[in-house]
Formats: sequence, structure tokens, C-alpha cells
Amino acid sequence: MAAEALRGLLGRVRYEVLPAKATEEKVLAHVPRDIVVTVTASPVKGLEPTLGLTERLAAHGYRVVPHLPARLLRDDTHLKEVVERLRAAGVDDVFVPAGDADAPAGTYDGALPVLRRLGELGRPFEHLGITGYPESHPLIHDDITIQAMWDKRAHATYIVSNLCFDPRLLGDWITRIRRREVALPVHVGVAGPVQRAKLLSMATKIGVGESTRFLARHASWFWRFARPGGYEPERLLERGAEAFTAPSAGVAGLHVFTFNQIAETERWRRALLDRLR
Repeated sequence: MAAEALRGLLGRVRYEVLPAKATEEKVLAHVPRDIVVTVTASPVKGLEPTLGLTERLAAHGYRVVPHLPARLLRDDTHLKEVVERLRAAGVDDVFVPAGDADAPAGTYDGALPVLRRLGELGRPFEHLGITGYPESHPLIHDDITIQAMWDKRAHATYIVSNLCFDPRLLGDWITRIRRREVALPVHVGVAGPVQRAKLLSMATKIGVGESTRFLARHASWFWRFARPGGYEPERLLERGAEAFTAPSAGVAGLHVFTFNQIAETERWRRALLDRLR
């Protein structure tokens, strides 16, 4: 039963990618068209690389979910322009986090005002995702993140859990939000088969200031990847299979953080599916 459940999760994956120079080529070469691709946004480079890659991948036949961080939106006019551009590209799903920009680009300082404004615009996207935090956020108290999820639930259609390496914490968090009557389906966020050297290389390519911020806020990630035995995504999935696949959990699938190791991630998924058969 555990193997069957894991196969189900691996068949319902979303791959998160960064809008770097070679990302489009990597996705086209290695990602099947039935896998959803989500595109992050950089507080250093702004929304344009995200929107451009989203348009190109959508034109290739992918279902693409762009990240629209609230703190990167300048104002209501900017939001409307982004909405119109994405609708023209055939996008029906967006992910709205607050974003990591130190200072907002304009009037939106959090996700909730953007979600409310999208509602006032007639809910232009069929699907709308928000963030969940199984582990403590480096800047926000746990009680506030749970309350924020409650406040945003009426505007969203699903939750993506932030990266977590502990299946017990993930299972406990899912139980907690269900007890709080947050019923939105959850896409469980897991890291793919990341190699520390490649992760460090990726971090240096996304800009000096952004890399420093990334490393400072996520130092524990590198420790987990570098320690003896390292991180193995299949071990997390196997240990958390019962919690992730319980009917009461409401897990819709996996949100895989590829860190742009796209070919390696898809090879890992296919190999694990074969082994589970």
C-alpha cells in the first residue's frame, strides 16, 4: 500500500524552476508536458524573467504557474497588466506569496491584499495558490503564518508547503491546519535530488545580493545536503507516506523544488517510479 501511495504522489508532481538563461532548454529537453512547471520570481531581477519564461513555456504546451510575489507588484495598474499578460498566454493558475524583497516595490506588502484585489477583478485565474510553512519562517512567527493561511483560504484554491526535510513535522503541520478547518488541498513541498556543489553554483548565478540573502536564510538546507549520508528525497517520502496519503490529509501531490537540476530531478522521479513497481 505504501508503494502504491508513493506512486500516486510521484504521478502528481509540480516542478519549481528558476527563470535562468538555460531553464527553457532544460525543461523542453527533460520535462514531460503533463508535468506542471512553476516559475519563481527574483526580488533582484523582478517579475519580467518570470513572465517571459511563463509565456514561452506555455507556448510550448506546458501548464505553467508563475509566482507573483506581492512585494514585487508596484501598484494596481501593474497587477492588472500582469493579469492581462498571463491571461493572454493561457495561464489559469498563479501562486501568490508575499515575497522576499526587503522593501515592497509599491503598495502591496503581503499576499492577502493581492488576493483580495484579484477577487475584485473577477477572479481571473481558475486556480490560485498560497504558501504554508511547516517549519518556522525566518521572519514570521508560527502563529501568524497559520492565521495568515486562515485569512487567505477564502481567496485561494490550494496551498504549497514551504521546503521541509522532516516528514514528522510535515505530517504534524497538515494535522494542525486541518484542525483549524483549513480545508484547501496541499501540495507538499520537497527538495529533489540536490547535490550541494550544484546548489552552491546555482546560488552564485542568481546574483550576489540575492545569493547572500538565500544562503543566510537557508543555511540549514546546505547542512542537510552536506552532512554524511546527505539528503535523499525518497527517504522523506517513504517515511511520510502514511501521513501524506491519509484521506484526511488532503494532499493533492508533490511540489518539487528542483533548484534548476531539472534533468536530475526527472531521472530521479522515473527511477523511483520504476523501483516502486
